[in-house]
Amino acid sequence: MPIYEFAREEIRPLIKTTFSQMQLQERRDLQRLLRANISVVAPDTLVIAEEFGDWDESRRRIDLLGIDRDANLVVVELKRTEDGGHMELQAIRYAAMVSTMTFDQAADVFDRYQAQIGNSDTDARAELLDFLGWDEPDEDAFAQDVRIVLASAEFARELTTSVLWLIERGIDIRCVRLQPYEHDSRVFVDVQQIIPLPEMAEYQVRVTEKKRKEREARSDTRDWTSYDVILGGRKISGLRKRHAIYQTFRYLVEQGVAPEKVAEHLGRSIDRALVSVNGEVSANDFYLLAQEKRQKMGRSFDRTRFFCGEEELLHFENRTYAFINQWGGSKWLQAMKNLRDAFPDQGIRFAPSE
Repeated sequence: MPIYEFAREEIRPLIKTTFSQMQLQERRDLQRLLRANISVVAPDTLVIAEEFGDWDESRRRIDLLGIDRDANLVVVELKRTEDGGHMELQAIRYAAMVSTMTFDQAADVFDRYQAQIGNSDTDARAELLDFLGWDEPDEDAFAQDVRIVLASAEFARELTTSVLWLIERGIDIRCVRLQPYEHDSRVFVDVQQIIPLPEMAEYQVRVTEKKRKEREARSDTRDWTSYDVILGGRKISGLRKRHAIYQTFRYLVEQGVAPEKVAEHLGRSIDRALVSVNGEVSANDFYLLAQEKRQKMGRSFDRTRFFCGEEELLHFENRTYAFINQWGGSKWLQAMKNLRDAFPDQGIRFAPSE
């Protein structure tokens, strides 16, 4: 689909060109410009390294390495070619190489990058925490996934076929096309995410998640122990960990304890544990208001990470709250103990179901 200029007397199509014809280089131009404007191809992302290659026995370098608001690493690969080359294979290698990165390692990488671009006075660790909305590092939540963004002038069919196959198997990978146009010796670029299509993204996420859960059900070895919870004399049996702590949190709020007060004892920042909006609103309205609120903060709201169904939302003093549903392992156990010990008069007890 061509791009047109609406001039005073006529509508003129812009002339499609290539980066090479406009003498734009991959590293000197595309990479340099995008590192300072990464939201063009990867919204809600902070660049923490350029030409990253901190691994032994390899000369390979990630064009741009970033982190998103959900603390996932983001590998960005750039090509000015007309077919994308074999960038998906490179990106998969890079994603695997950085997948074990810790918060402290990322902060160190970011610190070196700041010095590299002339910002040596920046407190890289503090800036990284601020971007994530964390008070302190949370290694359990850091780099739980690695996202891949491929940005190229065009993509060959074999590349897009590979990407679609990877998406079906739960890999978060997307293709962003950068189509240059020339007008009066100026370069304009039409930026479009072509895989997955934005209007189909939510549907594809649901399909991918369904397939992922089906595969996990066949091979999952995680601890799925159910728990019985006693709350003020009332016993609720057979709860998964996240539902056990949700019911405990809900019970305390229903007893008149402010949600923020309860959240103080969870072992994670209140901002991560709760999302709230003004008024007693429905689930649909809550999602829209929470999304708007987070966007103003420069963050995103993923409702799949919270208990925010119609019957799950909590109401307290003319506010509506959603409680995080990401729980497991030692963090869950410590949070449950904290709530039990912080509110001894509420009769909170829990034990594995028999």
